[in-house]
Amino acid sequence: MPITPVPGLAACAFAALLALASPAWSQMQSPEPDTKTGGQEERSSAGIFGLIPADKTTDHALKLEGGDLPYTATAGTLDMLGQDGTRTAKIYYTAYVAKDRKPGRPLTFAFNGGPGAASAYLHMGLVGPKVLEFGVTGDNGTTPMLKDNPDSWLAFTDLVLIDPVGTGWSRAASDEAAGNFYKVRQDAESLAKAIALYVQRNDRLEAPKYLLGESYGGFRAAKVAAALKDSQSMLVSGIVMLSPLLEGRFLGNASDPLTAALQLPSLAAAEMERRGTFTPAGMNEAERFAMGPYLTSLAGPAPDDKAGDGLYSRLAGMTGLPKDAIARSRGFLGDIYAKHMAGRGRVVSPYDAAYAVPDAYPEAPYGQNDDPILDGYTRAYGSAFAAYARNTLGFSTEMTYTLLNTEVNRRWEWNGNRGGDARALASVSDDLRDLFSVIPTFRLMIAHGYSDALTPYGVSRYVIDHMPPDLVGDRASLKVYRGGHMFYTQLPSRQAMAADARAFYTPQASE
Repeated sequence: MPITPVPGLAACAFAALLALASPAWSQMQSPEPDTKTGGQEERSSAGIFGLIPADKTTDHALKLEGGDLPYTATAGTLDMLGQDGTRTAKIYYTAYVAKDRKPGRPLTFAFNGGPGAASAYLHMGLVGPKVLEFGVTGDNGTTPMLKDNPDSWLAFTDLVLIDPVGTGWSRAASDEAAGNFYKVRQDAESLAKAIALYVQRNDRLEAPKYLLGESYGGFRAAKVAAALKDSQSMLVSGIVMLSPLLEGRFLGNASDPLTAALQLPSLAAAEMERRGTFTPAGMNEAERFAMGPYLTSLAGPAPDDKAGDGLYSRLAGMTGLPKDAIARSRGFLGDIYAKHMAGRGRVVSPYDAAYAVPDAYPEAPYGQNDDPILDGYTRAYGSAFAAYARNTLGFSTEMTYTLLNTEVNRRWEWNGNRGGDARALASVSDDLRDLFSVIPTFRLMIAHGYSDALTPYGVSRYVIDHMPPDLVGDRASLKVYRGGHMFYTQLPSRQAMAADARAFYTPQASE
């Protein structure tokens, strides 16, 4: 699912930046495969769906400071049916529901982004009852360890994690049918229908319903909330967005002054992290400079020699880039950032601009390196979830789990078209305004990592700040933590977000 991020930074996918219009849905109870020779024939005749087992529900307990929380886990699928009643796809989900829950306990539906990413990132990185740890250094995916998650959001909300078609174990009946899922509107409509179906089948109509989306999943969450309202007559209580894409025009537009200004604080945070000098005060100073002198200079005529010397010197100190290179680009950093980091023999990930590894191809005239985060240790989420589902949830299948599907991303249609130009028109600002307007209790929480250069936190702040104050009031908040796009891989940031999320769910949360 390659998405071109900020030009000059490695072209890579939205991980943490996830599907078909169908009027009738039903949940399939797949037949248990026959252990005799006929079982293989039966699976073959059922096609790809024959590899997907029946739903499995198991009992567990989450260990918390205040005692154990008993819950049930369901690993299952939902059928999508076309107008003629034929099954067009199956969507895989994992649900965690507290036993003996109090009335009013929230229900959260979560998905990742990409498009083309499965929910294992959020599942095993942040909210689920198990969390994947990457060794002492935090970036070793060769020997990941699955542990109990004392910061699981199951402590204050039930969870349903969804893998859209083409990701995880969710599959369409055919390649042609799959293409109908890879579109912004159809994706939102299908997930809205899946949510409505789950709510009806599990008698959760009275539960406050929340959406959680990471990266493109944040964009998706706003579209799904609108589709739930318009197509399913179901209103959500709130949305939590993690490292979201909100406005496509700010993604990769390196020559735009406002885009550059909104990204600069994240580049400054990365340099502070590399030097070990990160402070909130330093970030406040970087933010004031970015939206003040820096933006003014980029938007106006080229500065004279004296003013330019001062500006470029300050940028060099903030970002670690050479002053002469900054001067040649007139202060626009997006196109030169990765190039000059590579000149030091290092490859920087846009998912966390503070994270750099040695360049595998230092002799190459252009970047060839895989992304050290997306293609590195975080890949372990896929195999870890497959093992967990088989060994703990009892969901055993011979189908492999697809963590990232680049084909979905390649075929994705933005506003009826594909590619960067169409993506630049993508926006959820109006969707959010409409939700704030028609749902008086609707609330929004956006969370970011400081050094995420792919979806900088400055963009989310800009979007919130430019919504009508009388409309939004204090119902929208922005939280920023140490780390990058997937800041939850760092324990302190994961703990801090869990605490902020619990507060966000109050007073609906069942304590």
